[in-house]
Amino acid sequence: MPKALVVIAQEGYQDTELAGTVRGLSNAGFTTVIASKNAGLCRGKLGGTQQATLAMHDVSIQDYDRIVFIGGPGAGAYASDPDALHLAQEAQRANMPIGAICIAPTILAKAHVLEGKRATVWDSGGEQIAILERYGAKYTGEAVTVDGSIVTANGPDAAEEFGKSIASKSL
Repeated sequence: MPKALVVIAQEGYQDTELAGTVRGLSNAGFTTVIASKNAGLCRGKLGGTQQATLAMHDVSIQDYDRIVFIGGPGAGAYASDPDALHLAQEAQRANMPIGAICIAPTILAKAHVLEGKRATVWDSGGEQIAILERYGAKYTGEAVTVDGSIVTANGPDAAEEFGKSIASKSL
């Protein structure tokens, strides 16, 4: 059974994005493993909780078939987190499908994974779009954008489609 690593913020992940993405992956036959800054309890923006079984620095990328970064207010800090950036870069080097939703595409941008790629992102006053463009991405404005092995989405309403899209990428 294929495995997907789903990275969420310790505090402030987007509950709806996590649920929709995991549902899309699970319906496609994926086992999902949750990682965060540290292993343990994570709290969602909408009040949900989730156990992260792995800390990002303990992840062995070769154990997974794809990696997904979930958004929410807490995910913004991962755009400057060395462990998150390293995971994105390692996944790219392994030619692994990579997904990011909401604000999380800024992680991929700052990891230099989106250079020359089409991508979308949740945006607040142009700030997130500017980050994508500054790091070489072409912003699409779509709910879900697929460019090669990279799938990005703009927020909770796109979560299930995002999960299905990242699940459908070839292994």
